[in-house]
Amino acid sequence: MGRWEPGAAGRLREAALSLFVERGFEQTMVSDIADRAGVTARTFFRHFADKREVLFDAWAELEEKSLAALEAAPATASALDVVAAALDAIAAVIGHDRELTRQRHTVVLANAELRERELIKLERMSAAIADALRRRGFGDAEAALAAETGSAVYRVAFQRWVDNADDLDLRGALRRSFAQLRALAAPR
Repeated sequence: MGRWEPGAAGRLREAALSLFVERGFEQTMVSDIADRAGVTARTFFRHFADKREVLFDAWAELEEKSLAALEAAPATASALDVVAAALDAIAAVIGHDRELTRQRHTVVLANAELRERELIKLERMSAAIADALRRRGFGDAEAALAAETGSAVYRVAFQRWVDNADDLDLRGALRRSFAQLRALAAPR
């Protein structure tokens, strides 16, 4: 496979994840990833700033799609329902391949630097959602609380989905977690 053939970015992602699982993140060099993908290291750097970005390059798309879903939510929707719509859009992007997501998650959990980067990305996403809620007319406290609550629901649902082998998809795990949250908040 030549380096000029289409799909280099996808091949680089596959090669990187495979090598990270086999050898570990720290033990894998950019040259190893490029070799496995059949491209040069220079080609790697045309697509990614560094080897961490292979794992995190989808965040821009996730933010874009989640904010678009948030904006498209009905004007009468509650802040939490709007956040649920945003998270559903994220699930539509990453929830199609549990095994691939599981492998990525394993690599991230095995490295403190990657865990920190993931938390920073989640925090930025939460802040972007809170800002979008404010633009929709929700107050500062309500927007922040809804966004942070959504972040917690997402983390719980994501972990449930990644850890289980049942037929529950990520969207279903999110819906179930939101339902559990509402049950927790309901009077007894």
